[in-house]
Amino acid sequence: MRWHWQTTFFEHGPDPDNPGWNHWNLKDETLFNNVVMGKLITRVDPDGPNGPRARLRMFPERRHLNLQGIIHGAVTLALIDISLFVTMHTIGSGNAGPSVTLELSTQFVGGGDPTQPMDAVTEIVRETGKLVFVRGLVEQDGNLVASFSGIVRKMQPRP
Repeated sequence: MRWHWQTTFFEHGPDPDNPGWNHWNLKDETLFNNVVMGKLITRVDPDGPNGPRARLRMFPERRHLNLQGIIHGAVTLALIDISLFVTMHTIGSGNAGPSVTLELSTQFVGGGDPTQPMDAVTEIVRETGKLVFVRGLVEQDGNLVASFSGIVRKMQPRP
């Protein structure tokens, strides 16, 4: 019997604390997403200028700050990377499981405010049988933190 990544390793369902949002959790709480990023929630904004957009939100904590008291760039990069897979799952083909980031280009344009939730808002530029091309913005309450584009390669699960 083959495992199914979405039910074996992953939980994605309505978040009771945030109506209209879904939680984005790995079942194993010792893995990166849970340990480093903390609570993540997602939703689809259906009326983006180029079609639906995926939105991944994190809630900054003290552990996410750098010495300047703003959100560390590595945390922003992690949010962006995770958002690529949220995008595949929510508005793409739906199978974000055994996939890998091939390329990620990021431009930091502002500091992240640790008192505000931070969102990665994404859209699919193109999806093929093996690749997904994504672009997006990281924002906080209308303030731009970063812009980015990325390419994800869809992989087949190992037997």
